[in-house]
Amino acid sequence: MDRNYRHYGAKIGSYLGKPIFEKIEDREATYVFDRIAQCDVEGCPLDQLDRGEMLLPPGLIYRQV
Repeated sequence: MDRNYRHYGAKIGSYLGKPIFEKIEDREATYVFDRIAQCDVEGCPLDQLDRGEMLLPPGLIYRQV
């Protein structure tokens, strides 16, 4: 994702002090918030992601639409 061209949708909540946006758009794709990852002190295991999903700190999973 090109960080210079990100557009964030409406804020629909927060998690661990970070905003949860309804959607995130860039030049190539749109992602919608799907769920919160199961994380522990070692981090968030990536095996909980499906194809077309991305994980953003602090554990927010967005899926491509």
